[in-house]
Amino acid sequence: MKKNIITTIILIATFSSCSDFLDIKPQTTLPTGNFFKTQTDFEQAVTGIYAPLQEIYNQDWQLTELRSDNTYFIYNIGNRGGKPTEDIATFTVETNNATVINQWTNDYLVIARANEMLAKIDGVTFTQTVKDNLKGQALFLRAFAYFDLVRKFGGVPLFLIPPTSYKETFKKRSTAAEVYDQIIKDAKDAALLLPTKTVQTIGRPSSGAANTLLADVYMMQGKWAEAETALLTVTTMGYSLLPNYADIFKPTNKGNNEVIFDIGYVTGTAQPLFNSSPYAFLPATPNPAVITGVSPANANGGGSLNIPTPELIAAYESQVIDKRFAASIGFFTGAGALVGIPTYTNQPYVKKYLHPHAVYGQTDVNWPVYRYAEVLLMLAECLNEQNKTGALGYLNQVRTRAGLANKASVTQAALRDDILQERRVELAFENKRWFDLIRAGKAVSVMSAFGASVKANPQNYYYVTGNIPPPNSFNITASLLLYPIPVTEIVVNSELTQNPGY
Repeated sequence: MKKNIITTIILIATFSSCSDFLDIKPQTTLPTGNFFKTQTDFEQAVTGIYAPLQEIYNQDWQLTELRSDNTYFIYNIGNRGGKPTEDIATFTVETNNATVINQWTNDYLVIARANEMLAKIDGVTFTQTVKDNLKGQALFLRAFAYFDLVRKFGGVPLFLIPPTSYKETFKKRSTAAEVYDQIIKDAKDAALLLPTKTVQTIGRPSSGAANTLLADVYMMQGKWAEAETALLTVTTMGYSLLPNYADIFKPTNKGNNEVIFDIGYVTGTAQPLFNSSPYAFLPATPNPAVITGVSPANANGGGSLNIPTPELIAAYESQVIDKRFAASIGFFTGAGALVGIPTYTNQPYVKKYLHPHAVYGQTDVNWPVYRYAEVLLMLAECLNEQNKTGALGYLNQVRTRAGLANKASVTQAALRDDILQERRVELAFENKRWFDLIRAGKAVSVMSAFGASVKANPQNYYYVTGNIPPPNSFNITASLLLYPIPVTEIVVNSELTQNPGY
């Protein structure tokens, strides 16, 4: 299986205004015209489009969950190599932040590979149903990558066909509205081409995934009626809530009826296709095997990152009754491995993705992107925002599975808060909270209040005594709802402009 598919977008590491130089064709790559000949070639090409998603989701939690009031980090005074990650949580991101750069690069790698395949597929004859499926997957993934970019960076350069020269890789930023229009078009086209979940290969997007993505896009734009229509379509496609919340995330239960789209990981291959995130979430300890059960293990294992905050822990109505709590959050008491932390006492950590595995640092747990419980909560939100009846019914389906009593909100505003609250605990650590706060118009106020709490009581947020957040942390304005355009891109492409505030 070919993981790396030829793409024509090349990163340029030098400066030149010479148009002849910019038109030179690469001499060390295989022309894509020599590859896209058979159905097998296109199947391999589509597999290559997915590959960057694994790297994206091994770090996406930094840009989403850690950016929110759901999680924080242990300040490691003995090793400041983690500062770029901490900067994301404290709103002190610099334009050369490695995680931000990697996100941009990998999203555009998905787009470039999708564009290359889409440009060639209609010129080759093979089974039409297979061709439609592959084309639908490429369109879905292109829409998915652009949606990630526009939410994190605003308007970005819009590439829809493969560049034929270096000059064509230098584009200005399209407006956010233009990017959203293209995402909607791609998602709609994908929904028509893709098969249903019952027919689609496990791990590949179905028409249900495309409609869920479409609804997510509409909701970010406040287009509630359009989102409702897409979501109602998904409810007819055979998805259902699993009886046991913890079963959703087990590697032994991949492709279950609740999963609509997830990012697949595997272990035991020659390529690094495993999910390392669960180890980043562990408290640093001399022997992480006491938590994971996997030996041999590296000393000081664990990243002490993405740690559940006191606010999130308190958001659960009952740590005993709510089945999601024990499935999502663990507590560790034992030896520590950081300066100033000889021992932990009931140190919380993300447990949701920690399941039996064989090799230290490598898990095959998939990362959930869309699942049916979220569709129900999205429907509840859409109906409530239109002041329609029925929202409570969708909300209470999710609460019933969690073991909680039904809600009986009496006003639109109260139900809006209830839905946001339910999303927080149902989808905890699934990278949803940051964008939920943005969509609700609460990101600045909520994160400013959270930052004030961290500064006032740093030891409650895992700072060792004597350490505090940097003075410029949590100075949050509306401009910081977007990340900076990576400075490396602006250096290469003078057509790009930086986001305000950076």
